[in-house]
Amino acid sequence: MTSTFDFRPASRSEVPFLDLVTPHLELKEELVEVFRSALKTAGFIGGPMVEGFEDDFAKFCATNHCIGVGSGTDALRFALIAAGIGPGDIVVTVPNTFIATTEAISQLGAIPDFVDVLESTCNMDPEKLRQYLEDRCVEKSGRLYHREKDRPVAGVVPVHLYGRPVDMDPILDLARKYNLIVIEDACQAHGAEYFSKRENTWKRAGSMGVAAAFSFYPGKNLGACGEAGAVTTDDPALAARVRMLRDHGQAKKYYHDVEGWNGRLDAIQAGILQVKLKRLPEWNKKRSECAALYTELLGNVRGVTVPSVSSNVRPAWHLYVIQTDRRDALQKHLADSGVATGLHYPVPLHLQNSYRAMNLGTGSFPAAEAAASRILSLPMGPTLKKFQVERVSELIRRFF
Repeated sequence: MTSTFDFRPASRSEVPFLDLVTPHLELKEELVEVFRSALKTAGFIGGPMVEGFEDDFAKFCATNHCIGVGSGTDALRFALIAAGIGPGDIVVTVPNTFIATTEAISQLGAIPDFVDVLESTCNMDPEKLRQYLEDRCVEKSGRLYHREKDRPVAGVVPVHLYGRPVDMDPILDLARKYNLIVIEDACQAHGAEYFSKRENTWKRAGSMGVAAAFSFYPGKNLGACGEAGAVTTDDPALAARVRMLRDHGQAKKYYHDVEGWNGRLDAIQAGILQVKLKRLPEWNKKRSECAALYTELLGNVRGVTVPSVSSNVRPAWHLYVIQTDRRDALQKHLADSGVATGLHYPVPLHLQNSYRAMNLGTGSFPAAEAAASRILSLPMGPTLKKFQVERVSELIRRFF
């Protein structure tokens, strides 16, 4: 069954999956002023609005640098290249993510490979990663090589799926041991936090790997009014390389040190994001309140598994995803009652036609495959009302 999305503000009897209209109408004058400023200066590419947003988002993520780019896919591709991943290198990620994660790897000539996820979180399983590195790889000529593929394993891309941070400490330990580059896919995790026992402090998503990729697709916690993305990092050299890659490889105008892309962040989108960033902590707080209410109302419903949240994470709640063996019937029941839901994601990447050449059939990643048949994303967003959460929850309780 396909996902049903509805971005309208809700009537009393309907619950949209995500209301994108209301927050934009509330910010209408500020957003229009961004456009007026761009018209007055003709500053459509680069300039103060882009630099201002980059400075603000770097501070928000507790990183030294933020580089605005054209999309989350651009962000991940540029971060991988700038960090030293090259053609023929293997980059390990998870199969239950949006295809942009692996597209970014493949499009630079590298090879995506997968490890399974934890059933409790749908995030990368650090133990499965350890087994992959120890059982399937061998050190050769000072580098880690995959035994069967005979290609170097160079990087890991943990995905903070649904806005819940991955258990990063053990992954970073493995990366140090095997000299691997860690690039966070934080495209759903704006403002999410993870408590690092190693550093004894809370860390923002986007501040733990060598670099991180963010998407500002309109439906994200921090969304543009079009396509946009960003790379965050503490490494000044990596940041400089990303700035060149996004701008045709230019170190300065018409001097191209490398062959790059047209992957710049539009100034108008940057200005819009800067306006919205001021509201992001409040919006995330409202998402968290909605998630807590869902969990309270659904936590004891037999047949429903609510998201697992441990004490060392503070999710951004981009999505609230339950699991049930009666997923398709429940989704139809909710749709018939005026409740829009989503599936993130119904087919793991290793079973997609686009990756048929990997020869990874059903059973290759049992946890990811089981989740794909059971997950259901409930309505979520900063404008979601208490009565709407209660209505959705009551409909689910009645169904079971």
